[in-house]
Amino acid sequence: MPVDPLDKVRCMATRWCVRGTLGSSIAAPALVISMPLVWRRMPFGWSMAAFGWTGMPELPEVETVVRTLAPHLIGRVITRAEFRSKFVTPGDRVALAERLTGRRIESIERRGKFIWIRLDAGNLAVHLGMTGKLLFNAVEGPHTHGLFEFDDALLVYDDIRQFGRIEWSEGMPTRIAALGPDPLVIEAGEFVTRLRARSTKVKPLLLNQAFLAGLGNIYVDEALFRSSIHPNTQAAKVSRVRAGALHQAIVEILRMAIEHRGSSISDYVDADGQRGGFQAMHQVYGREGKPCSRCGGPIRRIVVAQRGTHYCPVCQRR
Repeated sequence: MPVDPLDKVRCMATRWCVRGTLGSSIAAPALVISMPLVWRRMPFGWSMAAFGWTGMPELPEVETVVRTLAPHLIGRVITRAEFRSKFVTPGDRVALAERLTGRRIESIERRGKFIWIRLDAGNLAVHLGMTGKLLFNAVEGPHTHGLFEFDDALLVYDDIRQFGRIEWSEGMPTRIAALGPDPLVIEAGEFVTRLRARSTKVKPLLLNQAFLAGLGNIYVDEALFRSSIHPNTQAAKVSRVRAGALHQAIVEILRMAIEHRGSSISDYVDADGQRGGFQAMHQVYGREGKPCSRCGGPIRRIVVAQRGTHYCPVCQRR
């Protein structure tokens, strides 16, 4: 099986370079830190939370991008395409651009954290990574790595760190086909059964895109707080009642976040360049040391599965 050249970004001695930054930075020697100086790309994105980089668009943000893109693009024909990044669009970028020229956009939908663009011949799967943006009728800039031109419009893909991905496939995109059920679609009974059949901790399980597609650090923390479940709780030990409450919390929080156009805590904006507003409604995420809205005690931050995790130690006892 061929090795994906993007699978690992290895450090050389005590220096490391990061896409999207200038030059190199000094890292501590490997012997004095708790994790190897190797960055690994997970099945649906890069794992960099240990370095404090957060804010990847999750289900509500991607859903908002889709809802703001669809009215502009469905039915339009791509007259020209251009791709500039070997990371965002690996392979033959010229051939990809030629393949897309003359194709009509039939539909745009969200699957997990992916944007699935169905063409009259073929499909595009777009993952925004950490800092990717799809902007309608925007002006291209220094971080523009993809252009889709139409008769009287332009779609720009910007990505400072270039962890996003644009992939073409003839049928259903492989990574979309591998996703688990959507948290807004799965029935409560099925969710409870699937959750309690797993022995792993509940937070990393909810982050597993093959288990449930679309959740990320923000909304898992918020849902676990709302359902009073400690993030380190073993999934199999969550009672059916509490598992049902967790399902309800996930659905309610996601719907509320979509209503408020997602959480803009980093680079996220929708296709019209507008920021979301749900970050003002976070109860635990990003609120370390601040008082809990229920008990008044301080919100704590711990690391679970290499992810910064926010919770209330009083309201979410193990």
